[in-house]
Amino acid sequence: MAKKLELKFYNTDNRTVTISLDQPVEPADPVAINQAMDEIITQNCFGSSGGDLVAKKEARIVERNVFGIDL
Repeated sequence: MAKKLELKFYNTDNRTVTISLDQPVEPADPVAINQAMDEIITQNCFGSSGGDLVAKKEARIVERNVFGIDL
């Protein structure tokens, strides 16, 4: 089971940009995540094809389960 923390932002074109981080610390700290997202926007340290990241959309932990199928 692989987990990721997804930080979703709106860019200048009002499109969603996702930054994914492997192996998030759990339980998630909403205050720390909120502050980190604010800092990412303030520092303008990530860009996208649709422009700068300008607003927070959401943050979530995603868990992915993969099951092989014998053929």
